[in-house]
Amino acid sequence: MTDRRLAVQAWESLFRAQHEVFEDIRSDFEGEELTQAEYDVLLTVTRAPRMTARLRDVTGNMLISQPSVSRLVERMVARGLLTKCADPEDGRGALVTATEEGAVTFRRLAAAHGRSIADRMARLTDDELAQLRALTAKLRD
Repeated sequence: MTDRRLAVQAWESLFRAQHEVFEDIRSDFEGEELTQAEYDVLLTVTRAPRMTARLRDVTGNMLISQPSVSRLVERMVARGLLTKCADPEDGRGALVTATEEGAVTFRRLAAAHGRSIADRMARLTDDELAQLRALTAKLRD
């Protein structure tokens, strides 16, 4: 049986660490062409085959509500970062595709953001990073 007190302490430590790291990394987006939410959309879309993802998959990877993601995607379409069309395999769904401008903008910020993340996580060894990845994956299952 899990020690309840230890479980609560571990949860609080995980939550505080996530919050502090998130706050540190948030500065990566200050004065940039993309907000953090727009970056997250483009992260999902650019990783998909042909830089095209189902809107529901984008929504599933976001930490905001479906209506908020839909509005965000519409703003990104208007800015020329994405295109959106009906999903031929799901009449109720939509596909979003990164435009060349969206992909270039994403890649430019992703390089700097990746360095920032690596710098922040450098206080952990490679073994600790692998352990952290495994533990957080286990918590998400």
